Amino acid sequence: MTTATKTRTINVFIADLLSEDGIFPLRQEQDLDLNIIVDTGLAPEELIAKIADVDVLLVRSQTTVTREVIEAAKSLKLIGRAGVGVDNIDLAAATEHGIIVVNAPDGNTNSAAEHTIAMMTSLARHIPQAFNTLKNGKWDRKSYVGVELKNKTLGVVGFGRIGVEVAYRAKGQRMNVMAYDPFLTDERAKELGVTKATVEEICAAADFITVHTPLLPETRNLINKDKFAMMKDGVRIINCARGGIINEDDLYDAIVAGKVAGAALDVFVSEPATDHKLLTLPQVIATPHLGASTIEAQESVAVDVSNDIIKFYKTGTVTNPVNMPSIPKELLAQVEPFFELAEKLGSFLSQVTTEPVKEINLSYAGEVANYDVRPLTSNALKGLLSKNHGNHVNDVNARYLSERIGMKINEHKTTTAKGFTSLITIEIITANETHTVAGTLLNGLGARIVKVEDYVVDVIPQGHLLYIKNTDKPGAIGRVATKLAEKEINIATMQVGRAQVGGTAVMMLTVDNVVTEEDLVFVAQLENIDEVKAITL
Repeated sequence: MTTATKTRTINVFIADLLSEDGIFPLRQEQDLDLNIIVDTGLAPEELIAKIADVDVLLVRSQTTVTREVIEAAKSLKLIGRAGVGVDNIDLAAATEHGIIVVNAPDGNTNSAAEHTIAMMTSLARHIPQAFNTLKNGKWDRKSYVGVELKNKTLGVVGFGRIGVEVAYRAKGQRMNVMAYDPFLTDERAKELGVTKATVEEICAAADFITVHTPLLPETRNLINKDKFAMMKDGVRIINCARGGIINEDDLYDAIVAGKVAGAALDVFVSEPATDHKLLTLPQVIATPHLGASTIEAQESVAVDVSNDIIKFYKTGTVTNPVNMPSIPKELLAQVEPFFELAEKLGSFLSQVTTEPVKEINLSYAGEVANYDVRPLTSNALKGLLSKNHGNHVNDVNARYLSERIGMKINEHKTTTAKGFTSLITIEIITANETHTVAGTLLNGLGARIVKVEDYVVDVIPQGHLLYIKNTDKPGAIGRVATKLAEKEINIATMQVGRAQVGGTAVMMLTVDNVVTEEDLVFVAQLENIDEVKAITL
């Protein structure tokens, strides 16, 4: 990528109000000729009219960067979001036009963690309620007897950057910390001095529970009536992450029933939430989404994005990309046909294990080994991480996210493809398991999974799949088909493979329906069936 020199003016358009200290790195930059334009509060048509010659667009959450804006920006190379969320930016349009989008994922970490601790402390000591009583002229000490944090157990559901910072602070209060995260390893938990646990174990043991996961299909309503039923009487709940992780109706019922002693909420499913029924309960304290609202956080996110703009024009790289940057057309033409295959192989592996992945080995064999395979590795990592990270993970930041959680990434190339023109083989290693899958592109037929573990198969990587390990004895296939028929699950295709007669075998079934956990248990009870996994690709 060609970097800019001082002989070329770079037009930086700031469309939302930002901290002046935050954009100071841009104003003091000496090696680049930056023309900084601050023009805020524009209507969409006004922004479109002014953006034709803009090289860099810098926004917060007020400005929506639509496809129309992007298509009107003939010179745009980079969009900077001074904050975390990029819902106001059309990422697909930006990627199509070769425009890199960067954000500031770490700038508000401290602010959000501090707000969580402040909310937890206020909840424990009834500070908002006591203040309101005093303000209304009543000196009431008896009604607001609180609880200490010392020696209490805090359960942290979601142990990313903010969850870790909350744990540090809680340990400073001499709390015991339990943590859940799908990528938390035993070694990392020991290093941080926390107890690794499942969500269910946290629900059963914690005195306080705080959530810090992204809002994904898997985490929506993660804390619901079933989880509340597992909790101690008198548990206290904190949500300074995303509305929807905790089911608000179930929380309301749990408080009214006396199961939950109180809740501290900074976020709601629908905002603003000025008339929410939870706010009618005296046990609830709330703030209007203030987790990142500090002077320091607003400055920090602007500084991070400003520095990424400078880095981009000096080195051609960025620290916090959230979409795929443009790559040379000749490289794209070589590897693009393998993008979806690599992602599907990664996604397949993410669904055959529930343990954190410590190491991933990617082998590229045959013709594909002659290409720059880094984009393929990124796609494979994206598939592997998307189950738990959702849309937050993409082709560009997948490697960064993998390395941040301590995953070791190994790439290997060989010209020997074992009978295939090209072959991609991916192996993941956890603390207790190793899983392998391999795939190829067949001329005129598209992507195929051709090997699972040590078994040869031929499976189209799409739709709903059932991956079954069984003992190779007569009747196994028939019993599975009969059981699925009882559940009205139609089999579209079936592939079987074995290493030796009478040993372990696998079945790979494509089915027409979503297979529920109940269905999996139903099939797993069959004779000679060792393991059943539902996979959606």
